[in-house]
Amino acid sequence: MRQELAAVLERMPGEQRQSAGGRDFWAGHWYGHEVVAVLSRIGKVAAATTATALIERFGVNRILFTGVAGGIGAGLRVGDVVVASSFVQHDMDASPLFPRHEVPLYGRARFDTDPALSAALAAAARAVLAQLGSALGADAAAAFALQAPRLHRGLIASGDRFVATVLESAALRQALPDVLAVEMEGAAVAQVCRDYGVPFAALRTISDRADESAHMDFMRFIDQVASRYSAAILETYFQNL
Repeated sequence: MRQELAAVLERMPGEQRQSAGGRDFWAGHWYGHEVVAVLSRIGKVAAATTATALIERFGVNRILFTGVAGGIGAGLRVGDVVVASSFVQHDMDASPLFPRHEVPLYGRARFDTDPALSAALAAAARAVLAQLGSALGADAAAAFALQAPRLHRGLIASGDRFVATVLESAALRQALPDVLAVEMEGAAVAQVCRDYGVPFAALRTISDRADESAHMDFMRFIDQVASRYSAAILETYFQNL
């Protein structure tokens, strides 16, 4: 979302905009590390196009993805953070030619994130969550009743559908019992990164429970919580490199 990108760009002094494929890419430095920041856009095709451009045009050697997701795993609450260990496309179904969820010609349904990169991102997230007030401010934490948010690691499902009903969430849990969260881009980026051999890690802030209340205060949550989480966690990550 644009609020997340704006929070990141505030921490990248002297960034330079370059346009390609209808997207604006911002090249700059963060704690001395060369960084290219860009909106993935929404949906799997848009995210795959953006990831490919990062690799082909800008020669990035690792990709970090931040954003929000609906929490569907047991025990996930609004304000928690998930660092993905793997991704699956929950709407991929080429059966009966291939098993449900398996991506044709890959022989797999799940695409793993990079263990070392994910561990570093998770460490940064833990550090930020331990100091919630510093990252968000007391007003934002109180507005969304955030108390002791937790870090989770595991499977995230992606699909070209905004999951916003209890029935849809229950169906996903039945099909993918170990899934923690659902969103619309990560699996596509994971597949592109596997194709190119580029390490990939992804972090998602839980904005809702993927039920009928998923749309309520969504943009306010992005502005006051998710964008601040993303910027603070990335800043800690780059500071510790």
